[in-house]
Amino acid sequence: MDYVKAFVVGGVICMLVQILMDKTKLMPGRIMVMLVVSGSILGFLGIYEPFAEWAGAGATVPLLGFGNTLWKGIGKAMGEDGLLGIFKGGFTASAVGISGALIFGFLGSLVFRPKMKE
Repeated sequence: MDYVKAFVVGGVICMLVQILMDKTKLMPGRIMVMLVVSGSILGFLGIYEPFAEWAGAGATVPLLGFGNTLWKGIGKAMGEDGLLGIFKGGFTASAVGISGALIFGFLGSLVFRPKMKE
């Protein structure tokens, strides 16, 4: 049942973003930034963590989850390092995910040989 819940929640998030892309003139980059910032704000307000525990990967994998991860890293680093934690906490918390995306993206480019658009 956890898989179904994660699939439905992730699908609803993606559906809402697709509607936002189709019905507004917002560029995809701005929508992505809005999702990360929204996840950070919801994490700050204490709303996102209970939602992520209930929804599982359906809430932690999309960009909302990335924003929440950044917020958790910043909050933890601020508690340990004070003001300096604002600058380093997000990098520390998200380093593994970003590194994984870069490594697997590079490996995928080796396998599929992408070409530039003409």
